[in-house]
Amino acid sequence: MTSVITGDIIGSRQQTSKHWVEDLKKILSPFGETPREWEVYRGDEFQVEIKNSEDALWSAILIKAHLRALKLDARMSIGFGDKTHEAEKISESNGSAFIHSGELFETLKKQKLTLAMRTGDAAFDEKINLMLQLALTLMDNWLAQQAEFVAVAIENPTLSQEELGQKLGINQAAVSRRQKRAQFDLVLQLDRYFRTQIKQLTTL
Repeated sequence: MTSVITGDIIGSRQQTSKHWVEDLKKILSPFGETPREWEVYRGDEFQVEIKNSEDALWSAILIKAHLRALKLDARMSIGFGDKTHEAEKISESNGSAFIHSGELFETLKKQKLTLAMRTGDAAFDEKINLMLQLALTLMDNWLAQQAEFVAVAIENPTLSQEELGQKLGINQAAVSRRQKRAQFDLVLQLDRYFRTQIKQLTTL
């Protein structure tokens, strides 16, 4: 099983700065080689393959945190399934993971959602998407400083609050405040729950 994130930048046409395209590419570059493993296309759309499905939600949250730190945001769908055709460009690859991601992505705007996932298991999808909708009431409202903390914390999972503070240029008390305001502990719990559930689904 693999997973595919399909997304687009919200309100990209209203952005006065053109830097955000380069910023987006910088955010996606740790996910592997472009255009085989990730690609930005049609100006504001992107696609990323996350080969370890357990990391899919964490990866989407990381992308979101980086974007919100830049005062941007994205709509993203995560599709799970197989990969039956690997093309030079990820946007031309195929399989159920790509189909689930693409079809779901087309519905996000209408549903007014910024993040959802589809595995093809209706019971699983209903439960996890309800949890995601609740989590988005926090994540869609992260301020730039809170989002910056989340991105740094995800990328440096072993660092203490004090060490995170050194990276962010703030003291430990300020780190603690940002962690609390971002409700980061809840986001961690959601990711842990998702990982156990997707693991069970893939071993069925």
